[in-house]
Amino acid sequence: MAELDFAIAAQSTSSSPSTTQISLRINGDNHSLRIEPRVSLLDALREYLGLTGAKKGCNQGACGACTVLVDGQRTLSCLALAVQCEGTEITTIEGLAEDGALHPMQAAFVEQDGFQCGYCTPGQICSAVGMIREFEDGLPSAVTSDVATSAIEFSDEEIKERMSGNLCRCGAYVGICAAIREVYDSEVTV
Repeated sequence: MAELDFAIAAQSTSSSPSTTQISLRINGDNHSLRIEPRVSLLDALREYLGLTGAKKGCNQGACGACTVLVDGQRTLSCLALAVQCEGTEITTIEGLAEDGALHPMQAAFVEQDGFQCGYCTPGQICSAVGMIREFEDGLPSAVTSDVATSAIEFSDEEIKERMSGNLCRCGAYVGICAAIREVYDSEVTV
């Protein structure tokens, strides 16, 4: 039995990939990590840094529970390698609040009851923040009627289409859409 254990240990060390030192800027703080190049951003956040807001739902990029912002853009952290994110600014749900005050989108989710079990909520909120930025930058969606126009209407159809990559198994979509609408309307009227 000891020979078998030694053989397994020798095999695992000879076939394990090497590690690399990376530096990630997350929520305004720099983090230095020694990881295997194949570690996803999601696993780096959760397993190496203890930032457990982004959730591992499907681990295939289909549910959106792991959505974070990388340089302000929505990113499925289960599909991004941590090494790819060196030199970027990563924002997770933990980094949205400022000085102890909830981010307006977090507050709107509470106000509009945009969650039930809460598992998908961090990804939904990060996605909504990124989605509003995309909309304000004039990026069209699949339901944008005139992609050449610079003035796209922020309609319920636009919200639903743009958030379609984030699934809520509890069905809190009415509250989610209302929260997004509340934040967008308050930003536009301010």
